[in-house]
Amino acid sequence: MEWSDLRIFLAIARGGTLGAAARLVGQTQPTMGRRLRALELALGCALFQRTRDGFVLTDEGQAVLAHAERMEEEALALGRELAGSDAALDGVLRISCSDWFGVTVLAPVLAEFGGLHSRVVVELLTDSRLYSLPRREADIAFRITPFDETEVVSRRLLHIPYAAYLPAGTPQPAPGDGAGCRLVVMDSAFGGMPDVTWIGRMLPNAIVAARSNNREVQARLCALGGGLAVLPRPLGDTTPGLVQVDLGEPPPGRDTFVGYHRDLRRLRRLRALMELVVERLAGPTRP
Repeated sequence: MEWSDLRIFLAIARGGTLGAAARLVGQTQPTMGRRLRALELALGCALFQRTRDGFVLTDEGQAVLAHAERMEEEALALGRELAGSDAALDGVLRISCSDWFGVTVLAPVLAEFGGLHSRVVVELLTDSRLYSLPRREADIAFRITPFDETEVVSRRLLHIPYAAYLPAGTPQPAPGDGAGCRLVVMDSAFGGMPDVTWIGRMLPNAIVAARSNNREVQARLCALGGGLAVLPRPLGDTTPGLVQVDLGEPPPGRDTFVGYHRDLRRLRRLRALMELVVERLAGPTRP
């Protein structure tokens, strides 16, 4: 039994299919299937039941899963401890954040950091999913919700105000009505976000014209006349052609939190970037 095959097993258990698991670990689907068969042969039992909807763990697979997760955690802890003792300002830093925040807020800071520390390679992952810090999917993560993992060092970084926007010259809707107004909002999976609830209350008779989980797409649709959008001000204020709309009260803003795994607190390149991020971004966002 090879540890590398257990990594394949974990990816299949988490992804549910060979294709999803292959994307998680960067392997091809045939390779994933071959490695799984080798592991099952070595253990002498089937670990998954193959169904039309994907792979379901057998009783034996459930037993292997608990041990494999503990082995994975020990391997990751060793990697974090070794990385945390690194004394050189070189290597890779993997950062996770939302799309618009990476482009509008974080990119200038990362560009400045690259000028100061040219040997550090920064990988910026802009995705709606939450990358795991304990599993080293990311070294630093920026989120709009607080971190609840006990092993993560985190802090509130800044508060970001939001505003409603329309293209310049577009008639503004009457607050409390919105009849005839078209809206560009978050997609259904994010329908409970404060700005979505707020615009529904302020313009109850408006109609939803478009949805997207990408704030930059929302801003672009708004600028092209697709409808009124509620956007983070750092994005809306810098998008050409957009003007703020006064609906009688401002929409709720959001806090942004930053975190990293406690085992990396001695990593000098991480500390250097965190110091620059806090120096440039901590505190209220300037209009």
